[in-house]
Parts: sequence; structure tokens; C-alpha cells
Amino acid sequence: MGGFFGVVSRDNCVADLFYGTDYHSHLGTKRGGLAVMNQRGAIGRCIHDITNTQFRSKFDNDLVKLDGNCGIGVISDLEDQPLVIASGLGMYSIVTVGKINNINELAREAIKDHHAHYSELSTGDYNPTEVVASLINTKSSFEEGLAYAQERINGSCSILLMTGGAIYAARDKFGRTPIVLGHKHNAYAVAMESTALPNLDYDMVRELGPGEIILLTEDGVFQKKKPGNKMQICSFFWVYFGYPSSTYEGKNTETVRYRNGALLAEEDDTEIDSVCGIPDSGVAHAIGYSNASDAPYMRALVKYTPTWPRSFMPSNQAMRSLVAKMKLIPVDEQIAGKKLLFCDDSIVRGTQFKDIARRLYERGAKEVHMRSASPPLAFPCMFLNFSRSKSTLDLAARRVINTLEGGEPDDVALKEYTTAGTERYNRMVDEIRKNLGLTTLKYQSIENLIKAIGLPKEQVCTYCFDGEDPTGCCENCPCHK
Repeated sequence: MGGFFGVVSRDNCVADLFYGTDYHSHLGTKRGGLAVMNQRGAIGRCIHDITNTQFRSKFDNDLVKLDGNCGIGVISDLEDQPLVIASGLGMYSIVTVGKINNINELAREAIKDHHAHYSELSTGDYNPTEVVASLINTKSSFEEGLAYAQERINGSCSILLMTGGAIYAARDKFGRTPIVLGHKHNAYAVAMESTALPNLDYDMVRELGPGEIILLTEDGVFQKKKPGNKMQICSFFWVYFGYPSSTYEGKNTETVRYRNGALLAEEDDTEIDSVCGIPDSGVAHAIGYSNASDAPYMRALVKYTPTWPRSFMPSNQAMRSLVAKMKLIPVDEQIAGKKLLFCDDSIVRGTQFKDIARRLYERGAKEVHMRSASPPLAFPCMFLNFSRSKSTLDLAARRVINTLEGGEPDDVALKEYTTAGTERYNRMVDEIRKNLGLTTLKYQSIENLIKAIGLPKEQVCTYCFDGEDPTGCCENCPCHK
């Protein structure tokens, strides 16, 4: 997915920028980048590949070369960012986070109408940040250009744009990704993760609303576009993406995960010896389950944290499987002869836990039960691309649905498969259980997930679970047709 951080200060901002960006490292694993503007208006920039090395270690030699009072940084799962753009609006640097479903249409239109040209990504695709910049450049001001870009983009895109010693922050149109504003003496900051603020001595001021645009300067923060009235923040920030200490729309990640696990336990009477969380994000769900049940929390699997990143990040399935295996180490004394229940954030492809279950049985586990903190994933993400699915059939639930239906299901059947408690839903879950080699398998319901989050259903995106998008964005999405 990705994350960003920006700071405007009366003092040198490089240290705050570096550490603030680093606090977003859990959101991406491909590129890290920093751009700093000095008081003469010159932009210094550095970008590094962080696929196999942590962000922090790659920038040690660059920090002494950067100097300025205004900067933006990004952790990206796409190509190089930040970009530095020379345009009729002036020189600026820009970073984006999101997913642009109509990127080819926007790029072709710009080439035809505005004589734009684009660099090519290593994958042969357009650079989303470059396409966003071309939209901004068609208007007579940055404020107008940012608002225009948000209207034209199908999907989601949050933006930081640095120019003239100031930073524009624009939250995506429907607020699928968060942006928070922080303040301390002589400085303002914007971040996707509120986690980035306290250790840098920033107080959280507020969260931007969906589609809101603000301008940060040394003298203060100025609203340039009021927020819209529709919000669809991604539910997976609380399920998986979000850092435990971060808060979104006033709801802390760790607290939501405790509630989510507790709700799983309240509807479960399975006799077990212990509860274990699949590291990292499954741990809080498991603690919540344990606290609400009579089962102790025990670590039958531990994560080797010094080197292994999250297993869903690599694009190659064989590498994902290798990482998933190598990062988790079994504790044999907690496994042999035990009835074990595991909580994980989700089941995406199903490959990881199938291998885990096999290894647990080989070490003498008596029973292996699985509880997913999210409902079955039946639709690839259209807005943040968190699942990395190249096809709907990459999803374990959708593969089983198609197998049971003998092909692509109609809308009526799909609705039943994605509604907890129906006959079709129960058949699907049992088939997934068999495929994974589990004693029992249960998923959280959409209703209980929303209850755990504590926001109204209409403000939370659950598209990957139920295919519902109240904004109507997906109805016109070229990827959806």
C-alpha cells in the first residue's frame, strides 16, 4: 500500500522527516524516499530500494546532504517517489498513496489533450504519481489542481505536494486512507499513521476529512477545500494494516483488535488448550479472544523479527511462501498433544496457514483450529490493493465458491456466500477448512467487525467482504467490468 509523512518547520526538519517517514515502514516494502526544500527553493531528494533492507539503514549517508525547513517522505510499494516536477505552476515535489483504476484512461487523455509524456515503470505501467501530477498541472493553481485530480481518479489517492516552503495535504475523496495533522513548537506535520507523532513531540491536532485539502506553512495551517460528506475508510487498517498505537477516526487499532477477538470468543464454544496469534497483527486479536474466554494465551509460534518482513508483500508466490515459513518458528513444548486455536487477521490465498497446519500436526498437535479476524475475502480490493491479487481466483474463498458453483456464481449466489450463516456460506467455510487441513474454521462476521471498530457501517469500506460500495465508484470502474 504505502504511507507518507510531511513536515514544515521554522527549524531544520530533516531529523523529523526521517523518523516520521520511518514510522510508516510497515505499510510498504519496495521504495523509500525523502525530499527536502531549503530556503532558496532548491529541492534535495534521495530514493532507495528497501525490498531487502530496512528504510532506516538506507538513508544514513544521505541525511547529512539534506538541509531545509520543509520536507515530504514516503514508503511505497510502487516505483520511485517523491517526484520533482517542473511545471507552469512552479517547481514542486509530490508523493501519493492509493490505487488509480482508470490510470490508463487518464494518461492517454493527458497525452492527447495536453501533450503530456510519461516515464515508464519497471513493470511497463504508468507511474501513478506522475499521472496525478499531470492532472494537477492542467489547472491554474495547486488547490484547483489537487481538487481536480481527486475528482477524476477512480479508486483512491492521498497526496502530499511540497512547493514554496509549504506542503499541501489532500486526503483521498472518500477517506479510504487516513491523514492526521500534528503540531509542536515551530512545526507542523502530516502523517498517515498517528504513531509517527508522539515520539517526535507532536500533539495530534485532528484528522483530515474525506477529500479535504489543507496547506501547511511556517505560520499555520489553512484549509483549502472542505471535506466531503461520504467516508469509506478501509476496515483493514484495524484488521491488519494499522500499527497498534495508531488511531483512525478516533478508534485505536490495538483496542479494536482486542474487541474483535473478544467477539470471536463470545460466539465460540470450542474446547481448546491455548490461543495463539499469528504474528504480528493476529496477536492482538488472539489476546482479545483469550481475555474473553477461559483459554490461556500461549505462543506456539514465534516470529523471528530481526529480518523477515510481512509475508504478503513479495509479489512472487514462491517467495511469499518461503518468507511465511522462515519467519515463524514453532515452540514444540506448546504444540505436542495440544488442542490449539490460532487467530489471524485474515485468510487471503490460504497458502500460508495450510503449510502452518501441516507443520503443527507434524510436531504432534492434537487439534488445530483457526479463527479469522475478518470475514471471508470474496472480492479483490479496488481501492488500496492490499491483497496483491492479480485475479479474483487468487482469493481462497472465491476459488471455493467457483468450485462449489461449477463456475462463476451469479449475484444471488454470491450474496448468499458472503452472508454469514446461510447454507452456501457454511458450505464454503467447511470447504476452506478441509483445504487448509483444520479441525475447525470460523470467520468474523461483517456485523461484529463493524461493532469492534465502533463506526457506522456506512463510513467503513467492506468491499472486499461483501462487494458493496456505497460511493458508486466501482460501478464505473474499468477493472470491475
